[in-house]
Amino acid sequence: MTDFRQKALDYHALPVPGKISVELTKPAETVKDLALAYSPGVAEPVREIAEDPANAYKYTAKGNMVAVISNGTAILGLGNLGPLASKPVMEGKALLFKRFAGIDSIDIEVKHKTTEDFINTVANIADTFGGINLEDIKAPECFEIEKALIELCDIPVFHDDQHGTAIVTAAGMLNALEIQGKNIHDATIVCLGAGAAAIACMELLIKCGAQREHIYMLDRKGVIHTRREDLNEYKKLFANNTDKRTLQDVIAEADVFVGVSGPNLIGADDLKLMADKPVVFACSNPDPEISPDVAHGARDDLIMATGRSDYPNQVNNVLCFPFIFRGALDVRATAINDEMKIAAVEAIRSIAKEPVPAEVLKAADVDKLEFGKEYIIPKPMDPRLLPRIAKAVAKAAIDSGVAQIPLPLNYMEK
Repeated sequence: MTDFRQKALDYHALPVPGKISVELTKPAETVKDLALAYSPGVAEPVREIAEDPANAYKYTAKGNMVAVISNGTAILGLGNLGPLASKPVMEGKALLFKRFAGIDSIDIEVKHKTTEDFINTVANIADTFGGINLEDIKAPECFEIEKALIELCDIPVFHDDQHGTAIVTAAGMLNALEIQGKNIHDATIVCLGAGAAAIACMELLIKCGAQREHIYMLDRKGVIHTRREDLNEYKKLFANNTDKRTLQDVIAEADVFVGVSGPNLIGADDLKLMADKPVVFACSNPDPEISPDVAHGARDDLIMATGRSDYPNQVNNVLCFPFIFRGALDVRATAINDEMKIAAVEAIRSIAKEPVPAEVLKAADVDKLEFGKEYIIPKPMDPRLLPRIAKAVAKAAIDSGVAQIPLPLNYMEK
């Protein structure tokens, strides 16, 4: 672990600090180049944009630029360490945008005294970008922030901790239930955790067919039920009218367990209480709610997913957020709506059912992958993710009325 820590620090420090830089897209070698790039030539696109703001997409990098913005109040699993400490993570998201979808991205860390300050700061700089990816903002403030910014901005605003997690979880969950011979409409679901990711995951599963009354959500005080008086407005949406109070009460005969909470919070005996052929998503990182070794030792009929890359079925946001923004940017969508999220879910889950290219097997260091208990969602290096998800999202944006331009001719076709 000490060796890995040093390798991580060296990776970020050498040969130059950080993970991103700015590159030029136009020549700047001669006096003529500079005259076009800056004064006096730059005045011409300025006039065009002043006359029609949409021309910013024609003459600037706006249309391929996403801001990754945080206040550092919920950094990974490390907690509220402040905006500056979040910078390595935000640079990392910028790296992923570029690596997986060719999107230019810049990280912005915001210091603020109130939630309103944060909202105003982001809204006031939003015109610079084609989209905004919110990151590592704690609940419940993240809900208020995202809602306000969606209303204030005419570009897509997407809190990846909520919706990226939800999209990949839903895709994997629908495939896992299908393999287990179960229907999400009938499934009893236990969700351990009641923060941003948990609430977003459950809301999207409901949009995919789950029944709200079949969902039992737990926070640090136990089951969220209708007789509790300490619930915020977001937890109240999952207040179940039940006499059950503990994890053991609700996990008995449950079909699905989703953990977005903390490490080692359930045991083998808890899994043994679940219904036949259960689905277990233990997504706490880096240590899941139950280790796959313990889970498979307790039951041989389950499907298991975690957030880790060293086990099968990794629930990884990189499977969706770069490609969702790619599709949204390419039709100049004003929002990322439910239709676009569900289109991403269906695209992701469909890829997992198809033969896996040799290059993916090589990248994953395996000889074989096929749709089944240990392969319910694609691998992050799968080249099919970009064209399939981006196109599905772009089409959904057009069909739902939030796109401002049509799909480019032969979009995402090689």
